[in-house]
Amino acid sequence: MEGERAAEPGTFAALHGPALRASGVPARYWDSLRCKLEAEVFDAGEFFGIMQVEEVEEEEEGDEEVEEELKKKPNPGNEPCFKVIVTNENGLQASNPNSIFLIDHAWTYRVEHARQQLLQVPGLLHRMANLMGVDFHGEVPDEGSIKQVLQEMWKYNQTYQLSQGTAEEKVPVWYIMDEFGSRIQHSDEPTFATAPLFYMSQQIAYTVLWPLRDLETGDEVTRDYAYGETDRLIRKCMLLPWAPAEVLDVNYSTPEPSEDHYQAILNENKEKLPVAISPPVYDENKIFKVYTDIQQVLNNLKHPRFVFTDDERDADILYNFSHFKDYRSLSEERPHVMLNQFPCENLLTVKDCLASISRRVGRPDGPRWLPRTFNLHTEFPQFISYFQQRERRGEDNHWICKPWNLARSLDTHITNNLNSIIRHRESSPKVVSKYIENPVLFQREDVGMVKFDIRYVVLLRSVNPLKLYVYDVFWLRFSNRAFSLDELDDYEKHFTVMNYVPGVTLKQVHCDEFILLFEKQYPEYPWTTVKVDIFKVFAELFQAASAKPAPFGICDYTSSRAVYAIDLMLKWDTTRDALPRKQVMASKPQLF
Repeated sequence: MEGERAAEPGTFAALHGPALRASGVPARYWDSLRCKLEAEVFDAGEFFGIMQVEEVEEEEEGDEEVEEELKKKPNPGNEPCFKVIVTNENGLQASNPNSIFLIDHAWTYRVEHARQQLLQVPGLLHRMANLMGVDFHGEVPDEGSIKQVLQEMWKYNQTYQLSQGTAEEKVPVWYIMDEFGSRIQHSDEPTFATAPLFYMSQQIAYTVLWPLRDLETGDEVTRDYAYGETDRLIRKCMLLPWAPAEVLDVNYSTPEPSEDHYQAILNENKEKLPVAISPPVYDENKIFKVYTDIQQVLNNLKHPRFVFTDDERDADILYNFSHFKDYRSLSEERPHVMLNQFPCENLLTVKDCLASISRRVGRPDGPRWLPRTFNLHTEFPQFISYFQQRERRGEDNHWICKPWNLARSLDTHITNNLNSIIRHRESSPKVVSKYIENPVLFQREDVGMVKFDIRYVVLLRSVNPLKLYVYDVFWLRFSNRAFSLDELDDYEKHFTVMNYVPGVTLKQVHCDEFILLFEKQYPEYPWTTVKVDIFKVFAELFQAASAKPAPFGICDYTSSRAVYAIDLMLKWDTTRDALPRKQVMASKPQLF
């Protein structure tokens, strides 16, 4: 019955209309699309064909112009180039309501599962190798072929993201269209458009293809691989996987963004800043009523001066998990109510903002304690230029690509493949940070030398004056496999967050025991000196975050208190002299 209801035009439009409109699919095609989806009609073969074209290199030597043009082709050299052309003898009319077509997906996956699927799904590696022009003739998947497919797949990948579900379910999905869809070449003046569509009735994703103008027999089917982008430099960077080029002339300096940037973030978050209030004064015997939606607070707040209330309007303290936004009303109507958040604290807790405000410390491109970071939305060409400059100088070029506002290492990827980073930009807002290629390691008897990170908890008591307290007990997280700068998709080698992964060992060591073991492994670095450096970083970070008035810094609101977790790693610093030193590398603070 559900499928029948989905087939009705009104129901179909209600379910899929928002996605179709967002993708620019003209309404005249919707009913035909509905019918084709319901009946699983793949009729592109009646209108199109795939043509193979041999690219022949010129005989003349030294013709640099010809060589450069060859490099820019989708399949440079003597490899076959495929094109899709209109084969229907009557051509194709864009005004025809039936001129919309379904493209099936040959492979749908999440990046962290790609290698495993190539190894285990029968026939998948062979099909992908054929589609991508990778040599593979055996029956058993081999590491070399898998590695090549994992490199080349970024030229074929498309992506979509579910809007509902858990954080894990919202991690971007990647897919590769079937041989027909994957052979459609790029053009700056495309003849067709494509868009992914998740068909609710069958819980299956397809790609839809429709013409942008009338076509005659023999015309090529093309699409714009940088669809929707009008900036010439951004387009050039987006198209690098298919049209290699240098952008070394771009200045890769990344100064702090303008005040308009922070104002736009405030507007997007819909936060209403508070009015100035006098610090509230409480009777020394007052019993505080606490309203909270956090189970840990309900379970553990036992002090007799606190009681819980189910009525938010009756509370003296709001301890909320969700983002509080209307500080203005709270400050005007109930200035005595304390809460566990500061206005504009997202400048600390969201990765792109953290990188921006950190540039107030030290060098224009950021402090020593924050790995070089680029916002792929606003600093994309700068990152490409910096990557290519490092590549030209032979410097390490491993990077970690992270979503702006996800935790637990979700949708986080380590790579030295520029194409991968370029394409990850399309899935969700991302920052890319220089991966720590020389971390300080910890000797695990059962594993060897592994990565680890440290979590400190800090309490921000006030912004002006700045009062910051650090809990001296800290938490450790360890990788489960010995570190080496390879197998970048091996989660247990390169990541430390193990407590959310089913069936994975979680190594726990109390901080007191860790200090003894650490000083035994590194006797020249007593923990007391390391801690001094760590606390100095915390001070610099919060000084930077509170150096300007809201919305350019954390708001000075006297009824706010907040607890944050700060994750950090130690790396070897060899930039100042020949002897390695430890350097603190801060990660994103998280709100408790």
